[in-house]
Amino acid sequence: MWLPWMEFAAVLAVLTLLAIPMGQWLARCFTSDHHTWLERLSYRALGVNPGEHMGWQRYGAALLLSNAAMMLLGYLILRLQGWLPLNPLQIAAQAPDLAFNTVASFVTNTNWQAYAGESSLTNATQMAVITFLMFAGATTGVAAGAGFVRGLARSSSKDIGNYWVDYVRVFWRVLLPLSFVLALVYVWQGIPQTLHAETWATTLEGARQQLLTGPVASLESIKHLGTNGGGFFNANAAHPFENPTPLTNVLHILGMMLIPASMTYAFGSMLLRRRQGWVLYGACMAMFIGFLSLVFVAEQQGSGLLVHAGADQQWSLTQSGGNMEGKELRFGIADTSLFVTATTAATTGSVDAMHDSLTPLGGITPLALMMLNCVFGGDGVGLINLIQYAILTVFLAGMMIGRTPEFLGKKIEVREIKLVMLSVLAQPASMLGFTALALLWPDASASLNNHGPHGFSEILYAYASATANNGSAFAGLNANTPFFNVTLGLAMIVGRFLTLLPMLAVAGSMAAKTTVPAGPGTFPTASPLFMGLLVFVVLVVGGLTFLPALALGPIVEHLQMLVGQLYA
Repeated sequence: MWLPWMEFAAVLAVLTLLAIPMGQWLARCFTSDHHTWLERLSYRALGVNPGEHMGWQRYGAALLLSNAAMMLLGYLILRLQGWLPLNPLQIAAQAPDLAFNTVASFVTNTNWQAYAGESSLTNATQMAVITFLMFAGATTGVAAGAGFVRGLARSSSKDIGNYWVDYVRVFWRVLLPLSFVLALVYVWQGIPQTLHAETWATTLEGARQQLLTGPVASLESIKHLGTNGGGFFNANAAHPFENPTPLTNVLHILGMMLIPASMTYAFGSMLLRRRQGWVLYGACMAMFIGFLSLVFVAEQQGSGLLVHAGADQQWSLTQSGGNMEGKELRFGIADTSLFVTATTAATTGSVDAMHDSLTPLGGITPLALMMLNCVFGGDGVGLINLIQYAILTVFLAGMMIGRTPEFLGKKIEVREIKLVMLSVLAQPASMLGFTALALLWPDASASLNNHGPHGFSEILYAYASATANNGSAFAGLNANTPFFNVTLGLAMIVGRFLTLLPMLAVAGSMAAKTTVPAGPGTFPTASPLFMGLLVFVVLVVGGLTFLPALALGPIVEHLQMLVGQLYA
C-alpha cells in the first residue's frame, strides 16, 4: 500500500520543481517592457493602445466587454452549426438554451457540458467555439491574475496595468507555445489529431464499428493547461482517445496544476517577496494533500456493504481493491484519486472516472474543493481567490490583537473587507441559492437518476461545479433541460465575474495606498504561523458556509452506508 503514496509524492515533487521555472516565466511575462512583433501586430488588429495605463475600472470593463463579445460570437456559431463546413455527419445546430449554456460555460472557464461532444458538435465548432473559448477563458483568468498582483505590488498608483497587453502576452508567450508542445506529446502517445470526423475498425468478432475522431490532441492540451476540462468525447478523460496511457494521465494532472501552482511563485517574484509566495504555495499544498488523503482512503476502503455481499475489496499486486465502480482499470484507485483531487482543486473539470460512483466520503473531496475554490484554483483566478482569504486572515488576526490589519505593507480597511466579503459570499449565495431553486422547481426532480440524499448531492454538485467554474459533474443528473441550462449558465457567470470584479477593485484600492514599513506590531504574513492560520480560515469559513448542504447530501449518505453495514 506504500506504492500509491510514493506515486503521490513523486507527482507533487515534480509539480513543485516545475512551478519554479514556470513561475519565473510568468513573472517575466507580466513585467516585461518589450513587445514582440506578434504582440504589436495583435495590438494593431485589436485597435488598442498598449501604452494605455488602466485603473481597475477600465481594466475590468475591457475584460468584461471582450468576454461578452466572444460569448456572443460563440453563440452565433453554435446556432448556425448545421450550415457550416466540416460537418460530414450532418449534426444540427444546438438549441437556444443549450447554446447559451455552452458559451457561458466555456467563456467563464467552466467547460460544463450538457451535451455529448462527439454527437452534438462538429469538428468546425469543436475548433472555432470550444477550443477558441478554452484559450479565451484561460487567457482572461491569467491576465486578471497579472493585473491583480500588479495592483498589490504598486504604491500610490491608480494603474494596475493594461488588460490587452496582459491578455496578448499570456496568449502568445505562455498558453499557445505550451499547448503546441503538449499537443505533440499527446499525438506521440496516441491521441488523434485529424480533421476526419470518423474512421472504421473491425472488431475481434469481425463486426464493423464506427469510431469518431477529430482534432482531439489540440483540444486536450489547452483543456488541461487552461484548467478548462471540457471533453471532446462524452466520457472525457476516461475515453481512450483523450487519455490513452498512464503517461497521458500524469501529464493531464501536471498540466492542470502547472499554472495555478506557478502563480504563487510568480506572485512572490513580482512583489520581491519569494517567501510570501512559498507560504501561499504551502497552504494550498497542505489542503491538497489532506483532501487527496480523504478521497484515496475512502475509495481504497470501499463499501462494507459489498464486503458483506462477498466482494473482494482488498488491495493486492494484481488488483486495486476498494471501490472500483465507475473507474478505469488501467488507472485504478490511486491514479483516479489523484485525478479527482487535482481536477477539482485546479477547477479544471476533466474527469477520468465517474464522480457519481465515488463513496460518500470520497465525494466530499470534489464537492469541498469546488466550494472552497482556492486550493490552487483555476488559471490566475485561483490565486485571486486565495488572496481574498489571506486578506480576511490578516483582518481577523488584526482584530484579535487590536491593531489595524496590514497585508504586504498596505493597511486593510473597511472598503477592502467589504469587497472581499462580497466576493467570498457570492459563491455560496449562487451555489446554495440555485440548488434551493432547483429543489423547488416542479420538473427539476425528473432529471434525477437518484432520489433522496444522493439526488440532492447531484443537484448540489452541479451548481457548485458551475459557480466554481469547474465543469465536472456527478453525472446522475440530466442537465440538458431549459431550466438547468439557463440556471447553470447564470451560476457560471455569477461565479466568474461577481467574484473577479470585486477583487480587481481590491487590487485598485491597494495600488492607491502608500506602503508603510513594518513595525513591532505588524503581523508577519511570510511565516508558517500565517500559513496555518490561512488554512484554518479557509476551512472554517468554507466549512461554516457549506456544512449544512454537505450534511444533507454526502454525510447523510455515509451514515446510511454505516447503518446498512450494521444490519447487513
